[in-house]
Amino acid sequence: MADNTQEIKVWDGFVRGFHWTLAACVLGNYFVLEDGEAPHRWAGYLAALLVLSRVVWGFIGSRHARFADFFPTPRRLQAHWQDMRQGRLHAHAGHNPLGALMMLWLMALVLGLGLSGYLLGTDAFWGDDGMQELHEALANILIASVGLHVLAAVLMSRLGGINLIKAMVTGVKPMPQPDKEQAVPEFEARK
Repeated sequence: MADNTQEIKVWDGFVRGFHWTLAACVLGNYFVLEDGEAPHRWAGYLAALLVLSRVVWGFIGSRHARFADFFPTPRRLQAHWQDMRQGRLHAHAGHNPLGALMMLWLMALVLGLGLSGYLLGTDAFWGDDGMQELHEALANILIASVGLHVLAAVLMSRLGGINLIKAMVTGVKPMPQPDKEQAVPEFEARK
């Protein structure tokens, strides 16, 4: 670790457990479990319950788990995009604005899958081709989005010099510290 970095606790145990359990549910349901069977349904319900729990944790959890810490407002997104276009990468203790947008997108897809999957088991939608097609489309979009999420995490880890995947396992990130003479980066000040 370089002299001008400090390891900080970013992801609490709940966030890390949520992330990896949700990943197991999503990947298991898509690639392993048989569609429509009880294990597939229960993994889907668990995934939806995990997302709902994460939403609650987004209001009561630790600092970097809270939506207020990272919610991708238009101003934050615009500033982050401009910085990226100009080749400036600023370390974010929590999610950067684009990462936060992806996180919310993935959670919305999981909830949509949970709802459509539940509806497929009701009398009103049993055997309904339209609902089945919607459920399958959401699943395909989710898997493509997960692939993009993983690719972005790997790319941003390389570009930013911080192993984001390791941070999601350990909960700790090495964060660059400005020199005493250096001001806080402009983007961080605009948070």
